[in-house]
Amino acid sequence: MSTRDLTAGALATALVAAATSAIRIPVPATQGYINLGETAIYLTALLLGPAHGLVAGGVGSALADLLGGYAQFAPFTLAIKGVEGWLAGYLFWRVLRGSEVAGALWAGRAVVACAVAGAWMVAGYYVTEAFLLGLGPHAAAAEVPGNVFQVLSGVVVGLAGSSVLRGVVAPR
Repeated sequence: MSTRDLTAGALATALVAAATSAIRIPVPATQGYINLGETAIYLTALLLGPAHGLVAGGVGSALADLLGGYAQFAPFTLAIKGVEGWLAGYLFWRVLRGSEVAGALWAGRAVVACAVAGAWMVAGYYVTEAFLLGLGPHAAAAEVPGNVFQVLSGVVVGLAGSSVLRGVVAPR
């Protein structure tokens, strides 16, 4: 791994942690919170690929949980958000080959990759909260609309940002 890749990964991880921490909307039923971290996760995955999406998504989000007083979620966040970042990058770069096209086709492939990754995140937190943390299905369902909002805002802002920056930053 090159110095450029390490630096890009560290910056992406910090960006995810900052975006996740910047705005927190608490969900009392689960003791969790709604945030804007998906924006940075999708931006990273679309620009830098699945490996950076995995590390930045997992480590950056878990770090935000630890630093923000949500340590009970950090191990689950590490896995859920890490897979989310990997999945968005893998689908976009390897399966849909989004890096090989331009314009509306590029955007369409990016939306599909992020939507699938976002569905994983919503389901992952639902299962974690309902069963692994023992909060029950009704409490976990209270966070689903907020998580869907996170995905939608992440797709819009992450796609816009990556479309502007994709000529400047790309995996090698």
